[in-house]
Amino acid sequence: MPKTVGVAVSNATFHFDKLYTYAVMPDQQEAVRLGSMVLVPFGRGSKARMGVVLACDEEPEHAKLKYLFDVAPASACLTPELLRLVHFLKERTFCTYYEAVKAVIPYGAQYKPALAADGVTPVLQKQLTRHTENSYKLVGSLQQKPRPTAKQLAAVALLSGGERTQNEMEAHGITKAVLDNLCAKGVVECSKVNKSIDLYSSIPLKNEPITLTAEQQAAYDALLPGLEDTAPHSALLYGVTGSGKTLVFLKLIERCLALGRRALVLVPEISLTPQMILRLKSRFGRRVAVQHSALNHTERLLQWQMIQDGGADIVVGTRSAVFAPLENIGLVIIDEEQEHTYRSESAPRYAAHEVARQRAAENGSLLLLASATPSTESFYAAQNGRTQLVRLTQRYGGNPLPSVQIVDMRAELASGNPREISLAMEDAIRRNLDAGKQTILLLNRRGYQTMAQCDDCREVLKCPKCSVPMVYHKAGHKLLCHYCGTQLDPPPKTCPACGGKLLYRGFGTQKAEEELAQLFPEAKVLRMDQDSTAAKDAHEKLLAKFARHEYDIMVGTQMVAKGLDFEDVTLVGVLGIDSLLFAQGFRAYETVFSLITQVVGRSGRAKDPGFAIIQTTDPDNPVLNLAAAQDYDAFFEQEIAYRKLGLYPPFCGLCVVGFSGPKEIEVARAAARFSALLGRQAAQQPDLPLRVLGPTPGNIEKINENYRYKLTIKCRADKRFRDLVRQTLGLYEQEKLPSKATVVVDMHSDGDI
Repeated sequence: MPKTVGVAVSNATFHFDKLYTYAVMPDQQEAVRLGSMVLVPFGRGSKARMGVVLACDEEPEHAKLKYLFDVAPASACLTPELLRLVHFLKERTFCTYYEAVKAVIPYGAQYKPALAADGVTPVLQKQLTRHTENSYKLVGSLQQKPRPTAKQLAAVALLSGGERTQNEMEAHGITKAVLDNLCAKGVVECSKVNKSIDLYSSIPLKNEPITLTAEQQAAYDALLPGLEDTAPHSALLYGVTGSGKTLVFLKLIERCLALGRRALVLVPEISLTPQMILRLKSRFGRRVAVQHSALNHTERLLQWQMIQDGGADIVVGTRSAVFAPLENIGLVIIDEEQEHTYRSESAPRYAAHEVARQRAAENGSLLLLASATPSTESFYAAQNGRTQLVRLTQRYGGNPLPSVQIVDMRAELASGNPREISLAMEDAIRRNLDAGKQTILLLNRRGYQTMAQCDDCREVLKCPKCSVPMVYHKAGHKLLCHYCGTQLDPPPKTCPACGGKLLYRGFGTQKAEEELAQLFPEAKVLRMDQDSTAAKDAHEKLLAKFARHEYDIMVGTQMVAKGLDFEDVTLVGVLGIDSLLFAQGFRAYETVFSLITQVVGRSGRAKDPGFAIIQTTDPDNPVLNLAAAQDYDAFFEQEIAYRKLGLYPPFCGLCVVGFSGPKEIEVARAAARFSALLGRQAAQQPDLPLRVLGPTPGNIEKINENYRYKLTIKCRADKRFRDLVRQTLGLYEQEKLPSKATVVVDMHSDGDI
């Protein structure tokens, strides 16, 4: 029963982010514990702020302490492991305590300040209030006088079989009014329970055994000791596209559950969850819980509570699912582990890999990374014995890898074809349609036309708030900035700089959809991008329609490139890949290779052979040719040599310190001053390996009217370096430079912030 507590308070800046000591009222001492959500008076005006208890029986800084306003119920308390993750995020990502708290628990499980019925007393209120429902149980007998109604008799008969929710009773024609009447008579008792929710309950349960090929069985056998051992282990399952990695996952999960332990499965993006959920739910049914941002707040909360209460043995989801309150974890799977979406781009800036490794260490779990195109760092670690390497070299069923053709778009233009779809691609799609097969086309640019350029002065029309070109979206007849959301409606026809005529150029998914409809009027075209999948459950519904052959051609952004398995897809096309090939960042080639290899692998996954076409203006590019050959080993040898020569990960850590503010000169000065402070601190540790580049403008110089600068630091990403950065941040705050430019630190950056 703590008398004082150390509380991490919400909205504290980095400089003021510490544990504040509060006294606990005698009537609160039973409810307060480590991890409790609390409401505290803060500052001179004692304004109510949210907080979380991170220490108990703290020594008071002074004799006069403020008392807690309110304490949340025990069900809102963070588990010991989640508490340790809060400290882990705080130390590793330079976030505040409360930013870490908000990362590990979903919005719906959080609380907010409110006022009691008296309109004065500060109290806690749940962010969500409609996640419970009435539940009824029989507690007495129904008197015969006055004569009970037929509905009352039916209600008692139903409840004699056990407790039922209001929804269940209403499904049998028993209204709330009938139930309220029985409660008033003392026959029935009403209580509040969490809504029962079984997402994807329509998926039928399959009980047939999992049959593995000889190669898959060998992979499973190689991984099994790491699963059955109670010590932490890590492994990389490297398998060509279509090799059946998911079947190995299912077999491992089955064994994990048989051992009395639980499994956590991560996928890189929402578009991949439907098929993974289908596989898991059909095998394990209600034992599967789901965590991702496409769920509404209530659904996510109820799933989270189900996990917390021990009602789930398997959790599947995107990056944030790594914080699921799952206990006794025996297996953590990160599918398509090379994807950048596993790294958070807002505070706390964590990498799911790092958090997963921490949870695996705490639980004595097997951490299994899986991909047909592993990240260079993961494969290097496997080659050097730091991670177990397990290979799958053959496609499931013995199907060959697709044959690939590279089309030179310069030759297409020279021959008189101005379209973005080559003659070879057109011919291949037509033959595929005639054969009754399906086609997937990758175009990693949404919108209709991607650039508006003046015909006179050649100036490109940019967002007024950002230093990026605006994109024309034909469906809404507007120009849209994909960074800040600024819209120009209707799109201008003349150049704002000189008054010349604006010409709209470029090729996005909307225009591709239109061009395909013109070329193949008999075909049904499905567009998959951020715009077409914005509605709830859109991913699942559209993919289900494609699986049912309601569409012949699917064109989309990178969400169509990975994890999809459709047996009638025998043709894949890659459009507009050059913009990624020549993008900034040391991972540009790795990204292109992975994207092409993955999307090509969507073709020919059943009995019919697959074919792929890659369109480019650089047909001799070695990255494209290696991707076409599906030769990851050769690509890795080239990439690792480049990384070593340029001193990039895995040969060093890469930390980017970003600065932003409304006045460019002040942002530049703040960045320069931080660099000087860092240099001064580093000079005190001459043996610390460090290389500082910059400050320079960000790859995108301005976003939402804020100018951006960055420092790029090549370092050894260990505690000594993090302490150095933390000391520098403290000095930066003391000089009140945050009033000139905010600063963020990203230890998992690809080279920009």
